[in-house]
Amino acid sequence: MTNAVNLGLRENWKQFTLLVIVNAFVGGMIGIERSIFPQFAESEFGVASKTAILSFITAFGITKAIANYYTGRLANKFGRKNLLLFGWLIAIPVPFILIFAPNWNAVILANVLLGISQGFTWSSTVVMKIDLVGEKDRGLAMGLNEFAGYFAVGIVAFLTGFVANNYGVTPYPFYIGIFISIVGFILTALWVKDTREFVRKESLTNNTAQLENVFLETTFKNKTLSSVTQAGLVNNLNDGMIWGLLPIVLLSLNYNNENIGIITAIYPGVWGIGQLFTGKMSDHYSKKKMLFWGMLLQGFAILFIPFSSDFYVLASISAILGLGTALVYPTFLSTIAQATSPKQRAESIGSFRLWRDLGYAFGAVISGVTADLFGVEYAIFLIGILTIISSLIIKFRMPNLIKAS
Repeated sequence: MTNAVNLGLRENWKQFTLLVIVNAFVGGMIGIERSIFPQFAESEFGVASKTAILSFITAFGITKAIANYYTGRLANKFGRKNLLLFGWLIAIPVPFILIFAPNWNAVILANVLLGISQGFTWSSTVVMKIDLVGEKDRGLAMGLNEFAGYFAVGIVAFLTGFVANNYGVTPYPFYIGIFISIVGFILTALWVKDTREFVRKESLTNNTAQLENVFLETTFKNKTLSSVTQAGLVNNLNDGMIWGLLPIVLLSLNYNNENIGIITAIYPGVWGIGQLFTGKMSDHYSKKKMLFWGMLLQGFAILFIPFSSDFYVLASISAILGLGTALVYPTFLSTIAQATSPKQRAESIGSFRLWRDLGYAFGAVISGVTADLFGVEYAIFLIGILTIISSLIIKFRMPNLIKAS
């Protein structure tokens, strides 16, 4: 059976396209919370503390991170498709819990389930696309995957903001989540195929040295992998802050839900569309330079947020932040895929995504506590500075030559 398997984007375009569509639905599940949640927390449950409001992101980030880590091992043991299907099954109750939540603890529970679901579904689609395409088109594959996911985040963030502005913050915006989760489950169950045979095929010709301890090498020891991992953590640290605090900033400037939806949607929208180009770029240009400039651009964009109140200026900052994130996001994954053996790739990506999505939790806690103690502006400044420091770690620690030794 292995001999009948052919690696490549063109050779597997039907399955690849289906997985892109599935990942758009995965991203859409995050989008339902992206623009309306701070107002949902305050108006429905009287939660006003920035730390308390951002607790839903903390719950989401920790559970998604843990699910990411185990995705690598479970995907090898039970199959990529089975894990993807299980992730969708966990997602289906989430919008119902949000609609009928009697208290804030129920909202936290919904985000625990959402985090587990996102870890299994998004990580599975990432690994499956890498399995299908082989080495030549890996960056393009990751660009298309992340484009679909984060463009969908932006679209659904806009839609929920629009619906909330016209019909209220609950229940109507969450009906979108019911549709997304059920259709995602059906698409996966009926048409997605497992990709483990592609791993066996690539392993026959790939000579990349295997790592002694995948988790330790990805996290600390390997200069390439650990540099990418810390940048991934900081990237999602600032994304967690944007997710939680940007709508609060916009509310304080008296923007309505529709305009908040537009500004918060531009960031993941540009992030998503940009990856159509930056993913392919990472196949041909220096991954190290793309990571450095992407993190630096994010850091400076964040620092300008507290100085801005004009709609168009804030929309531009959101776009620049999206561009910086687009430069790094597919490049993270294609770099790790290049630096690891096919047999260890799922586990290394799982370790990376563990730390990357713990960034959501760290970002929510750090920015929430700082905002409560010193003000939202200081929280934003702190996250911006940490992002610039991360870019410097890429510049001075990561080798120019990507290898697994």
